[in-house]
Amino acid sequence: MNRQTVLITGASAGIGLELARLFAADGRDLALVARRLDRLDELAEELRSKHSVRVDTIASDLTLAEAPQRLFDEVAQRGLTIDVVVNNAGFGLRGKVAEIDLQRQLDMVRLNALSVLHLTRLFLPGMIERRSGGILNVASTAAFQPGPNMAVYFATKAFVLSLTDALVEELRGTGVSVTCLAPGPTVTEFAKAAEMEDARLFNMGAMSAVAVARAGYRGFRRGKALVVPGLGNKLLAVGTRFMPRWLVRKIAGGLSKSPGSEK
Repeated sequence: MNRQTVLITGASAGIGLELARLFAADGRDLALVARRLDRLDELAEELRSKHSVRVDTIASDLTLAEAPQRLFDEVAQRGLTIDVVVNNAGFGLRGKVAEIDLQRQLDMVRLNALSVLHLTRLFLPGMIERRSGGILNVASTAAFQPGPNMAVYFATKAFVLSLTDALVEELRGTGVSVTCLAPGPTVTEFAKAAEMEDARLFNMGAMSAVAVARAGYRGFRRGKALVVPGLGNKLLAVGTRFMPRWLVRKIAGGLSKSPGSEK
């Protein structure tokens, strides 16, 4: 019997990298996807050596409209059957919609939201036909409220959460599971790339990528629809439902700023 193969986007660092380690330790073969092939190859060598699994590495920039289809075709050409898709790739930017470079914001929507939909749509029919498999989508606690000063990022994560939640119901009885992992602040390269290292949100404390990945992996294996790691993050996710929208906006906008900043 063939081992399952797991495709992970954004696997070169952070949560994606740690998820790759967890799946490999559990005996899953991997198809690792990111822009930085050198990092993927280094991780692949580690996982092959430690766990004797097959690891394919594929360089792909999923901000490009044609990238998901090219990735799907590349996987097929390599003779891989993808049993699990982990849509983890994403990035954020701090700033106002009217000020951030438009192309960067469009790239964010394409990577964080559209590529998730595109890859899910490409791989899902095969899973349904085989009556087995799963999708693990990485969102954020940002999905539970609007985010002034990071409006587009928050909106893309809300899309991922809503899409995943709907898929849970659509796929009931098919043998295919769908999980949304929604972490809060996490120690990865995200904060630096988003120019948020000094933001109040990250100064309040952040979970390790290892802890977040473990929570997401356990939840996925158990078939949970939603995983929010950490008690504080769970309270945030629930609390926003009972607060007035104006207050939610004020709090979220304030957390994205630097201490003492009036911007």
